[in-house]
Amino acid sequence: MIKGIKSAIEYLGELAFLLTDVIESIFRGKFRLNLLLEQLAEIGFRSQPVVIVTGAFTGAVLAAQSLFQFKLVNMETVGGGLVSTSMLRELGPTITALMLAGRVGSSMAAEIGTMKVTEQVDALRSMSIHPIDYLVTPRFLAIIISIPLLVTESCACAIFASYIVGVNIFQIDAPYWNFHVSNFTGLDDITIAMTKGLVFGLLIVIISCHQGLKATNGAVGVGKGTTKAMVYSSLAVLIVNFFLSLLMQKIFPAGFIAT
Repeated sequence: MIKGIKSAIEYLGELAFLLTDVIESIFRGKFRLNLLLEQLAEIGFRSQPVVIVTGAFTGAVLAAQSLFQFKLVNMETVGGGLVSTSMLRELGPTITALMLAGRVGSSMAAEIGTMKVTEQVDALRSMSIHPIDYLVTPRFLAIIISIPLLVTESCACAIFASYIVGVNIFQIDAPYWNFHVSNFTGLDDITIAMTKGLVFGLLIVIISCHQGLKATNGAVGVGKGTTKAMVYSSLAVLIVNFFLSLLMQKIFPAGFIAT
């Protein structure tokens, strides 16, 4: 028990030191635009299909399941407000982050881990290139830039898909649906979505790059590091989301917006 707690504290300390190094690199290190653009394409552009599909079908199934229940009490029109609020405050940022942890986080850990075990990271140092500047900082900046846009796409597609389900399948009048969407969704919900997205993106990139930089024992170590990166990132997102939800609810209470 004590050994496990000690290991957890040491791990969190290593993550904190890596984050400190990255922040220092942003302000003092060499800016590499070409690497940043490459990571923006990999993390942002190529992640769009999976994020859009996941968001759309999450919104569709959330709308369907909620309308099945609301229909019993003749409250189907509030389904749009439920979907938009749920996606922005909870499901949009969380699902987007989980998809990125699986697609991007594992890729980061595998790529950096392979460079570590093949001594390419040591080669960078021998050429006076700081590994943090070259490997971690571009990925950090790219995910911080990309994830708010991906969260926006996920939520927008979810809300649109829920509209299709509510209006075309459950035959709810579009004006009523749109009224509840607009009156249950406001700037506070968008702020929560963007804040959570940024925090989750930071967790994914720091945990994944750390696993890559700590990889040992050849291909076996890279495989284990890749798995740990995905698992640890996903767990971190879910755990931190709980505490962020409690905090954000205190700051931005959910509720009907008077018009």
